Amino acid sequence: MAEPLKAIYDGLFIEQFAALVKTAWSPFDEAAFAERVRDDNWEQLELKARIRKITEALGAALPQTYEDALAILYQIDEKCTGFPYLFFPDFIEVFGMEPEHWERSIEALERFTQRSTSEFAIRPFILLDPQRAMAQMLNWADHPNEHVRRLASEGTRPRLPWAQALPLFKRDPSPVIPILEKLKGDPSLYVRKSVANNLNDIAKDHPELVIRLAKSWIGAGEGTDWIVRHGCRTLIKQADPHVMALFGYSKHEETDEGQMPLVTAASLDVSPDSVAIGGEVSLRYHVQLREGERAKLRIEYGIEFVKSSGKTSLKRFLLSDREYAGGAVAQGVRVHRFADLSTRKHYSGLHRVTLWVNGREAASTELQVKEAGAT
Repeated sequence: MAEPLKAIYDGLFIEQFAALVKTAWSPFDEAAFAERVRDDNWEQLELKARIRKITEALGAALPQTYEDALAILYQIDEKCTGFPYLFFPDFIEVFGMEPEHWERSIEALERFTQRSTSEFAIRPFILLDPQRAMAQMLNWADHPNEHVRRLASEGTRPRLPWAQALPLFKRDPSPVIPILEKLKGDPSLYVRKSVANNLNDIAKDHPELVIRLAKSWIGAGEGTDWIVRHGCRTLIKQADPHVMALFGYSKHEETDEGQMPLVTAASLDVSPDSVAIGGEVSLRYHVQLREGERAKLRIEYGIEFVKSSGKTSLKRFLLSDREYAGGAVAQGVRVHRFADLSTRKHYSGLHRVTLWVNGREAASTELQVKEAGAT
């Protein structure tokens, strides 16, 4: 089993970082810093809490004047590259939000994001002064460095995972759109992925806005088309008819109008029909397409997972997404594992398993999930 991400902050990392700070500022007390970081509750802290603990210990060990502390960090930040150094921008969030520090802090976030990421630390600045912060984000969208351009998008995502939400953009995402417009043709895939994820966030609260943008952007270029497709993924899963039509998915015809249905037969079998948590099952699916023209199908299977409350929550998984000839059969076998994940814990109970074609349920069966070790 892989170690949790928080394990990157082991004793060796803390000691090596403390030694690096010491090279920039000789009064730095390495032992006191390490002791503050790894006190009695360190082992119980999760990733973000550990980052904040390092930030606070660093603030206690560096000069108390913000400008002086920042100058020391500037002497070593080029040697501190990658995810583990998220405490550099976090330091700005914790110690640099006073109004008199605004410009210096924004410059620091721009600098630090090029070696780590300031996508989390910028968000309190947006909440504190949205107009001023968004003007800066719009400027960053033109920056020559792809990491800074990505920050302009990633930092304004309304629903960025692990981050403080931006409820103002959940209510009204219009200030974000000019940034995305600037970045929709960005040459960097790193930036385009962020734009797509931002669109997908917005689609959860304002689907009609994203649909309008998708229709106006599509066809502008291969990179932009990828953004549109990836940014509409939630709307595709929801089988929004406008989005399904935009991407060429075939419609389900209504039989009462004398037209042949899109799918003439479908089946789904799960083997075995009972599995312990930690085990796996095989799902065998079969979809018969109607005769005639070619059709683009998105085929998924869904599992209504039992939650701790006893209620269920549907999660769908992609099986196939492509064109088929008229009369073709789409079939296959997929293994699904019921091992617990950081994002999903499994519970015993009867799970309904379903087969979906272009957003419509086509077949179903049931699966009994048991506690690990149960017979």
